[in-house]
Amino acid sequence: MQNSVFKLADYLLYMEEAGMVAQLRGQTAGIRALGKVDKVYLDNTNLVYSLAGENQNKGNIRETFFLNQLKVSHQVWTSSLGDFKVNDMEFELGGKDKGIKQIKSAQKGYLVKDDIESGYLNTIPLWHFGLMY
Repeated sequence: MQNSVFKLADYLLYMEEAGMVAQLRGQTAGIRALGKVDKVYLDNTNLVYSLAGENQNKGNIRETFFLNQLKVSHQVWTSSLGDFKVNDMEFELGGKDKGIKQIKSAQKGYLVKDDIESGYLNTIPLWHFGLMY
């Protein structure tokens, strides 16, 4: 059993290096952080659309897009409050009706919404992150 777990981790690493998936980890320090992967995403939304056909999950597409755009120039981690943590900022993603409840206690919490044209205060349109590079 243990050998298959190690093989799976190796395969995921190979797929990440090939640009097929993105592995998201927590900010755990030390040896514990090496093998612990919290989430695995397809590397970009084109892969989601081609593999999922009509069965795409809109929330997963939002998160895949956000991660794909930010990981180029930032270290992105999982967050205990929201969906992602970048530096000391917490990001929660959702549709235009998503509320701030989940990241309310974050010092630097931002709501990233799909299906909106402009932001206000700590609400940022998802499409803005497409301008990252």
